[in-house]
Amino acid sequence: MKKALLSLLFLLDLLLGCLPNASQAQVTFILNQLPTYTPANSTLYIAGNFNNWNPGSAAYALSQQPDSSWHITLPPGSGSISFKFTRGSWASVEGSISGNQIPNRSFTYGNGDTVYVSILSWEDLHGGGGGGGQSTANAQVQLLTDSFYLPHLYRYRRIWLYLPPDYQSQPQKRYPVIYMHDGQNLFDNLTAFAGEWEVDESMSQLHAQGDHGAIIVGIDNGGSDRVFEYSPWLNPTYGGGQGDFYINSIVYTLKPYIDQHYRTDTSRAGTAMIGSSMGGLISQYGAMKYQNVFSKVGVFSPSFWFHSNIYAQVTDMGRQQPMRFYYYTGGQESANMVAQVTQMHYQMSQNGFASHELKLAIRNDGQHSESYWADAFKPAYLWLFRTSAASTEALAEEQVRLYPNPARDWLRLEWATDDSATYQLIDMQGRLRLQGQIAAGEQLDLTSLAAGVYHLQLQLGRKLHHHKLVIQ
Repeated sequence: MKKALLSLLFLLDLLLGCLPNASQAQVTFILNQLPTYTPANSTLYIAGNFNNWNPGSAAYALSQQPDSSWHITLPPGSGSISFKFTRGSWASVEGSISGNQIPNRSFTYGNGDTVYVSILSWEDLHGGGGGGGQSTANAQVQLLTDSFYLPHLYRYRRIWLYLPPDYQSQPQKRYPVIYMHDGQNLFDNLTAFAGEWEVDESMSQLHAQGDHGAIIVGIDNGGSDRVFEYSPWLNPTYGGGQGDFYINSIVYTLKPYIDQHYRTDTSRAGTAMIGSSMGGLISQYGAMKYQNVFSKVGVFSPSFWFHSNIYAQVTDMGRQQPMRFYYYTGGQESANMVAQVTQMHYQMSQNGFASHELKLAIRNDGQHSESYWADAFKPAYLWLFRTSAASTEALAEEQVRLYPNPARDWLRLEWATDDSATYQLIDMQGRLRLQGQIAAGEQLDLTSLAAGVYHLQLQLGRKLHHHKLVIQ
């Protein structure tokens, strides 16, 4: 019996010895964005400290997939590695957005098993001599990183950053932040799929005209994973279902990082989100889910057709905080686009959102393209942040809305700003019955008051508002 047990242990030890080290892991690199001028007959390679930095090793050539992405899975490893991608030599190594040298990339085993990579340029082809063209991003745009880890998705993503022109010269100034999807298409024609939004040009022009400025955080889409990440629900034909993971990565990882490293207005009043198409769908969803985080939302040509739950979410969540939603759509998009966006606008109004919180802009000749979204960006920003002195919404800032009135057990107060107000409720004998602080959209509990007529005095900013309130 003892000899049999020893033999079994020997065989088990031998078997375990044949298995890979449990402390080792594999990683697959996927290149899902290449410069448009990459030669069609190229072979791509990875070179690093794991292959003596050989830029053209056949053993480390990537394979092209049917979706035009390039893949390579490295042998199991541990610890950290350094690497770059080439087209076979160090003369044709990847470069920065302006075609210059970039630092070595790095990866630590255990931080996910799939890494998505965007190649910004090839050093030998960028610029006039190689046909790559010139970057159209202005001086305020920088690449935060091309490998920001999104833990809820177990993926890496390129992150762009636009800093206002006075960011360096005004060290005490803080800025609101706009999180935007499809980062490839926001700032630079070199990386855009079908033209850029020109967000950097628009923001810099507004700043020159006296605008306070905002930080823009552009998050690259995941290429073939874009549809999956931009919808929280599964479409039986097109996929989806990872939207919660994507939004959670923004709320719990990316936003805290940006707030820690840059001078941001960290409040919900200073936090916005804008996206188009599937990016419009996830912006609508994410802002409704996290009303405690976002207060301003741009929803451009949204793919509401993807799943009807986007409408049900509005009913389920309702209005919990003061919000501003800017809806934009074009008359030359899909046959149902205008109707679907109009339906959402109505759905929102029926679930607690006041008229001054919702804006529906329909451009009759508008198409489903970056050039039309570029035109829509500036008016959307101005409306969301109320920066235009000539804004048609200026009067709404002065208005306070009470409902219901007459009231019974509760009263909701609405106004256009995110400021809190001081209130006093006085009965007809001049006695103070209620007082305190209240934010727009919050409710006053009236259950302790008898039926009758009351005077509500509201101090909002420098303005004093007076209202007659009837309690039944």
